[in-house]
Amino acid sequence: MLVEFVEAAMERASYDKLETGEYYGEIPFCLGVWSTGKTLEKCRRELREVLEDWLLLKLRDGDAIPVIGRINLNLRRA
Repeated sequence: MLVEFVEAAMERASYDKLETGEYYGEIPFCLGVWSTGKTLEKCRRELREVLEDWLLLKLRDGDAIPVIGRINLNLRRA
């Protein structure tokens, strides 16, 4: 389920080429998840790593995680 979330979030990522020639990527609904890279591929790899770390911190801290499609990683409290 975590892999599916990461894949779905990466599909929704947006990228721009900066004036410096570097690439900037972000996942808008995952606040704070962004990256830069000299190539688009490096930017994508870094963005995936940032997303995975962000997700692990959210799960560890019990913070709300955005729902993507039918993928809901939020823990239900009894």
